[in-house]
Amino acid sequence: MRKPAAKADAMKGKIKAISVSSRRGEKKKNVSRAMLRKNYGICGDAHAGKWKRQVSLLQYESILKMIKKGADVKPGDFAENITTEDFNLTALRKGDFLRIGEKVVLKITQKGKKCHHGCSVFELVGDCVMPREGVFAEVIKGGKIKKGDSIGLWKKRQLS
Repeated sequence: MRKPAAKADAMKGKIKAISVSSRRGEKKKNVSRAMLRKNYGICGDAHAGKWKRQVSLLQYESILKMIKKGADVKPGDFAENITTEDFNLTALRKGDFLRIGEKVVLKITQKGKKCHHGCSVFELVGDCVMPREGVFAEVIKGGKIKKGDSIGLWKKRQLS
């Protein structure tokens, strides 16, 4: 018989892309690696700071939905910092913890957000997945991450 923790162990994916921008409102560009700082976010990203939405995440499968609707988009075009693959972000709840690679831990602080006025994706295809499927997090344990790193559900008691 499986323990309840087995669900957390089974929920793992990988980092498809990491995206940053130096100013808010400009398109994020993909980078191969990034440094996350505790209680701050991704170093060098305009959205980092001491607030609840330090890091944004969107699953690649959500981007593929928009491509099927006719949008010419790629990871980072939804202003997400981390694009995951084979990891169901929509199943997460506020307060869940994620582990990236060997060291980094994030805490989910918000699911979705209202699309900003003039969202180019929404204007192009009449829909945008970020408000429904994007998640936001705070950095609990910082460190380096890179494209291809694992991402998985993490239990709070493992933070010690």
